[in-house]
Parts: sequence; structure tokens; C-alpha cells
Amino acid sequence: MAGQHAERGLAGLADGRWTRGLSGHASLTPEVEAAIVAVHAESLHRSRMSMKSKERLIHQYVRERFSDCEVRVPHYTTLIKVWREWFGPGGGRQRYVRSAAAAAAAWMPETTVHVSRPGQVVVLDTTPLPVKVLDDVFAEPITVHLTIALDACTHSVVAFRLTPVAESAVEVAMLLRDVLLPLPMRPDWGPETEWPYPGAPAALVAELAGHPVAGLPFFAPETVTSDHGAVYKSHQFVQAAATLGIDLLPARAMRPPDKAACERAFAGIQSLLLELLLGYRGIDVADRGADPEGDATWTLSDMEHLLATWIVKVWQNRRLDQYAPAWDPSGRHSPNTLFAAAAARDGICLEIPPPELYYELLPVHFVRIDTRRGVKISGLWYGAHSPILEPHRGRLSSRGDRHAGKWAVHRDPRDCRQVFIELDGAWHELPWNGLPHGQEVPAFSDARVGDVLRQAAKAGLKPRSDAELLPVLLDLVAAKTPVDAWPTQMTRQQKTDRARELARARAAALDRPAPEPCSVRCRSRVWWRWETGPDGRSSRVDLGSRRRSA
Repeated sequence: MAGQHAERGLAGLADGRWTRGLSGHASLTPEVEAAIVAVHAESLHRSRMSMKSKERLIHQYVRERFSDCEVRVPHYTTLIKVWREWFGPGGGRQRYVRSAAAAAAAWMPETTVHVSRPGQVVVLDTTPLPVKVLDDVFAEPITVHLTIALDACTHSVVAFRLTPVAESAVEVAMLLRDVLLPLPMRPDWGPETEWPYPGAPAALVAELAGHPVAGLPFFAPETVTSDHGAVYKSHQFVQAAATLGIDLLPARAMRPPDKAACERAFAGIQSLLLELLLGYRGIDVADRGADPEGDATWTLSDMEHLLATWIVKVWQNRRLDQYAPAWDPSGRHSPNTLFAAAAARDGICLEIPPPELYYELLPVHFVRIDTRRGVKISGLWYGAHSPILEPHRGRLSSRGDRHAGKWAVHRDPRDCRQVFIELDGAWHELPWNGLPHGQEVPAFSDARVGDVLRQAAKAGLKPRSDAELLPVLLDLVAAKTPVDAWPTQMTRQQKTDRARELARARAAALDRPAPEPCSVRCRSRVWWRWETGPDGRSSRVDLGSRRRSA
């Protein structure tokens, strides 16, 4: 008792053996209990109501069902105490409370995932960026979407993407690829942002990656959790996860706590960074500034660089007050220190994928090779004059199953000027037949392809080759118009669409590997850890390696 008094004061002297136990509520009769249960079931079906309205429903139930006997309903304060004891404090959204009650009524098991290592669960989510940014073409204010990949163990933002207007399945697939790739150092980053984690020296990581690596964890995720958005349920995203060997664990419908850490990360990014920027438009129209579009000064590329710098320098080194690990709840930890602790405990698995992984994650089309025009993808012909297809023109592939005899051709929807095919173990590029020799044509996406075909049909054109579609394409993208004259010749929606196409094409060019063949065509995993000997010296202990073909 003396120890409890020093720690808790007079409350520490209370002994459970000397205090009387709770006697319940004497005024709560069985009839009132039945009324409370009935009103609770009714309140789940109806829209959200106050506790005063629930009290009136309890009185109505007792009056109509037990009119033959005198039943006294307790006071409002007693009813609200009983309600909170039985059903909790409430405060949740009505649809979430209703879905939780339905799951409990059906006796559905509540599966809890205990995360104990980095990469075990990675959470993906997308939200509109609450800052108006300027596109890189017309300097017009546009709305972009922010997609992040958050490691559930260390709360590290291991990858992110900014996409104009809305994200697509191919961009989310490339986000999964970014989780596996080390983040390169940028010219204005100092030595304090380099790879800091013990167990893998920065020089060794840079040698494996081929470039200096920034202080951001990278690993092969085991499980990915996301909501039920159309992008995360698309066939392409599921195929990309299967290619990378990642299990998909979708969040339960109407249960946002399943990815609460990701939602909290969005709120942290907003309060710590985005609210300080010009062009911040708030989270509600009523809270919006006088002219957020006129205040916008950050371009899309500048915003991407700012977020990358802030994540490496601030987010990864910020103390996690609410997400301390179970083995040290009162300690001071950041995403970097949690990853360092996991590396010291379990070692680091370095798996740097080959550049050819970019082609494997693109949407695949199964087509036949025409003897004269090559392959046809989404209405356009590719590879008519490509020497790579000469030995295979008019021939069937060795593929079986439902795509028997067809060839697999991969296409990047963000840049439809070329497609890619794998022949004899190497990837080759097949250009669009409509590209003129010696001239550069602006990049166009799959949405622009549909506009080209519709405009050609509307004009009465029946082209015999794709070269006749080129004038229509140039008119749509205004390639022959000087850049200074674009704002006066195009509407705002056309400017937004064109800026989005160029941004997506630029992202596709960054994702696309270099044309030089890669000398290493394998994925390797090297495991080691640093141990301290009796003499106080640290030495590296190899834990083995695994290698598998690409």
C-alpha cells in the first residue's frame, strides 16, 4: 500500500477486498431490459438519432407492450449509463455500426493480423491531394491524387505516387514495384539522407542497386491491404500482385479501422506539411480560402520532389507517439529506428528486381502476328516494319490453353506509341505504324486513342494504314501549335487532359528500363546480420542466400 500511495496517491490505498461490488441498477426491470434491446435493434435500422429520442422509443415500447401492468421506466441518466455499459459509448458512423452488428450477429470470426516484421503487411490507399498544383505544360491549377504504400510494422511511407485527376491500375502496379526498388539519392539531398540502417552498409546497398540509396526502407511485401476501390479490384492489379508473389488481403467493407494507420498517415501529411503550402484548399468547401487556385505555386514535379524530400527527412525521423511497439511502449521510436531494430533482430533481405520487371507488370494482350501489319492492340497496329517480327510473321506461338497460338504483347496505357513483346528471352519494342520516320510525335494515352478513332470515323475517313491517322492525332494534341499559343487555343478541360497525358507519359518513361540489355538476369536474396563478439568488435554473419531465375 505504501508503494501504491507513492505512485497513485490516495487512490492507491483503495483495496478491492474492502470495497463493495457493483449492485447493478435496481430500477432496471426485465420489461425495461427487453425495451432497451428492442430499441437498440431498431436504432441500427434507422438513421442516427440522439439518446433522448431513444429514451422516448423505450417509453413507447413499454407503454404499448406492457400496458396491463405498471412498469416504471428509469430516469434518463440511468438509461444512458445502461446503454453505454451494454453497447459502448457509440459515436461511430451509422453504416459502420450497422455492418459491425451484422457481422457479430452472423458469428463471423474477427481475424486479427499481428504484424511483427517489415513487409508483412503493406497498406495502399488513395486520396485527393488537398493542395492545388500547376501542371507542367500550361501552368494551370489542377487536382492530383496521392497514393501511398505504408508499412504496417514500422509506419514507413515506402512508396508514393502523384497522379493527375485520378489513378489507374498500371500506376498502382508500378507503385508495388517502387516498394521493391531502393530510392535513389537526388542532387540536392545531403549525406544525412543516405542509407543509415545497420546490418547493410550503404556502400554495399549502392553497389547492388547501381546508385547511391536514400534512407527509405525497401523490401518485398508479403501481403497488401487496400479498400474496395475499382483500381484495387481490377484484373491488372490482381495480376501484378500475382507476378510479384504478393497476397491480397482486402479490408472488410464498411470497416475503416482495417487500414486506420494509412488514414492516420494521410492526416499527418496534411497537418504537418500540406496545410503550410500555398494552394491548400482544405477538406471542406466551407473552410476553403478565398482563391486557392490563384494561390497555387507548386508544379506537379515540384510537389513530387517536395513530398519525397519531406518523407525521407521528416516523416522517417519523426517520433511515433501513438504507434510505439509492444516490446517498448514507453520508448521513443521513429519509422527509421523501428526498421533498424527489425534489421538487427531478423536481418535484412535485399531483393532488387531486374529492370525487366517493368514489362511484366504491364497489361498483356494476346494477339496474332499479321504478315504485313504486325500486331493489333486496341485498334492500332504495331511493328509493321520491325525486323524482330520477321521470323514469326504468320506463325502461331507455342502457347496452349485458351490463348493457344497467340503471342503475348504488353502495352503501357500511359504511352501508346509503342508496345513490348518478349522473344527469345529478351524484350523488344514495337513502334506504332503511324509514327513518321525521323519525326517525334507527342505521347498519347489509351484515352486519346479512342478520341483518334472517333474523330476519324466522324470525319468520314477510312484509313488503309495508321499513317493516315497521324494528322487527326496531331490536331487533337495540338502538336503543331506553339506552346505559347496553347492557352488561347484550347479549353480548360482540354488543357487538363493534355497535361495529364504528358504527366503519365513522363511517369511511364521513368518506369521504363534503359534500352541496354541487363547483364544480370536473376533475382537474389542475401541475408546477413551484424553481431558483436566478446572483444567488442562487430562482424557480419552470413545467414545464407537464395537465387531464382527471372
